[in-house]
Amino acid sequence: MFTEDNQTDFHTNLKKYMDELVNLVYDLSLKFPKEEIYGVTSQIRRASLSIVLNYIEGYARVKKLVLKNFLETSYGSLKETKYLLEFCLKRKYINKDDFLNADKLTNNIGKMIWGILKKL
Repeated sequence: MFTEDNQTDFHTNLKKYMDELVNLVYDLSLKFPKEEIYGVTSQIRRASLSIVLNYIEGYARVKKLVLKNFLETSYGSLKETKYLLEFCLKRKYINKDDFLNADKLTNNIGKMIWGILKKL
């Protein structure tokens, strides 16, 4: 049975994963080439931060369709972040272990956001 406590735990865990991802991206991007400061570094930071910020803003609104729109934007930013992580791995800006850690987080977050969207 799905209770309010389960729902609270779900959202607490989702925000924890999102926070973990954005902090990981910021830490990893500190090592990117300096010439990428206005390119990939800026883009991946904005995309990863947008995941959690759109999620939070969506839940701060009281209308279901507005929430759905913000969650779709959050999901889109997640997919953007996921691609940028793959790009950074290919460019050797990050190593395979860091990529796998970030990829696991993006997969978990994606499943959770998608689950919410399906219920709306």
